[in-house]
Amino acid sequence: MLIIPAIDLKGGRCVRLSQGDFERVTVYGDDPAAMARRWQEQGACRIHVVDLDGSLAGSPQNREAIRTIVREVSLPVQVGGGIRID
Repeated sequence: MLIIPAIDLKGGRCVRLSQGDFERVTVYGDDPAAMARRWQEQGACRIHVVDLDGSLAGSPQNREAIRTIVREVSLPVQVGGGIRID
């Protein structure tokens, strides 16, 4: 079985939404790259990142956090949220 850890980003922070409700947020960390490094150290073979702000705005909103994650881990990083194709 392959388990892929996810990092959900809102306001540049690592969060989880309660039942998808943007008003019910639990913050797990202020440093997304550190969270990604932690997943890598624990043996993850890839990471899934969701730009929650981008999903609402319709365009990526946490670009710098995502760039930093990609720079600081040696794993494939899949990104979703805010990506639209016309």
